[in-house]
Amino acid sequence: MSCSLGLTHFNGFNPSGVSFPASRRRFNGGTRLGGALKIFASSDTKQQEPDLSVTVNGLHMPNPFVIGSGPPGTNYKVMKKAFDEGWGAVIAKTVSLDAAKVINVTPRYARLRAGANGSAKGQIIGWQNIELISDRPLEIMLDEFKRLKEEYPDRILIASIMEEYNKAAWEELIDRVEQTGIDAIEVNFSCPHGMPERKMGAAVGQDCDLLEEVCGWINAKATVPVWAKMTPNITDITQPARVALKSGCEGVAAINTIMSVMGINLKTLHPEPCVEGYSTPGGYSSKAVHPIALGKVMSIAQMMKSEFQDGDYSLSGIGGVETGGDAAEFILLGANSVQVCTGVMMYGYDLVSKLCSELKDFMRTHNFSTIEEFRGTSLQYFTTHTELVRIQQEAIRERRAIKKGLQSDKDWTGDGFVKESESMVSN
Repeated sequence: MSCSLGLTHFNGFNPSGVSFPASRRRFNGGTRLGGALKIFASSDTKQQEPDLSVTVNGLHMPNPFVIGSGPPGTNYKVMKKAFDEGWGAVIAKTVSLDAAKVINVTPRYARLRAGANGSAKGQIIGWQNIELISDRPLEIMLDEFKRLKEEYPDRILIASIMEEYNKAAWEELIDRVEQTGIDAIEVNFSCPHGMPERKMGAAVGQDCDLLEEVCGWINAKATVPVWAKMTPNITDITQPARVALKSGCEGVAAINTIMSVMGINLKTLHPEPCVEGYSTPGGYSSKAVHPIALGKVMSIAQMMKSEFQDGDYSLSGIGGVETGGDAAEFILLGANSVQVCTGVMMYGYDLVSKLCSELKDFMRTHNFSTIEEFRGTSLQYFTTHTELVRIQQEAIRERRAIKKGLQSDKDWTGDGFVKESESMVSN
């Protein structure tokens, strides 16, 4: 079975407020739980202070904002900074058993700016990286995970893991990260560059047969919630998402970066980022990918809503989040949490204060008191193009009928006389 050939077609969505029961696996004395895709009408009662707290797969977070796996979660100091600034959860940079095989280069980032020919004064809208997973020894990362959980026992720390196509290696890695007390695992099935020949990262996420097998190994071993991080570099992202959920994962996260070539320096004729005159395709992120990420998350949410009503699953939205409004869009499409990585690299860890403030402003505007009150609300407004044509044609017919006014003298009414008169005025 291939993940990359099919195209998804779906009918109009009719919200029903479905609630998913808890999944069967237990961890740390409790049941692996999760936030289900639910749809709620906006509250008629204004709240003094909107509540940003969420519970995802049994994990309580003060807000839905999560540090995405990458440089912002690369060591104890930066993860501590994230907790101190108030991030809802932190996902550490991806680890594997053997860090010695991970060798990064510099420079490894390139930026795209708005404006003519990428003017240096233009706003940064795109960010590319050719960075690999953590190059720090696993033992050091594990010690830091343990230290963080000791110092922040009530905060959510998630380990991001990636391994070669080797069952024993996956099992060992899971066992070792869980011993530190981490709260959940995000599996990196989506890194678009680096070591695909070892069947790592997107090499797994783009092959549904391989993905199913590896997810089976992982979920047979893990005792904490598992999220599968999806690659956007595929025709139909719902295919691997479906496989991951059917294979035991409690949630999916989407999207990872988009495979790209940032550009060519027209003076030197070399690609960017340039390493000794050469480069390699890398992962694209930041504001420019936000619409693409919304589309992928919408597709996954629709699939989860229609096919996974008998379980309790979560969805984490990722891609170009720089404002509270950006986050609200993901939540409106069904996301339980929202991850930020490049945004932290551009604006710093205190970005979370701005995100929380702006999200609360949005909630006040619509009289939402909790995240759950509006999560998934906008899914109902997506349908097929054929259905859009039908809806518009029907609306046009209705408007024409109104403009024609009354058909007969017998149709006049006393209460609506003025409006009935106006309905027959030509301009």
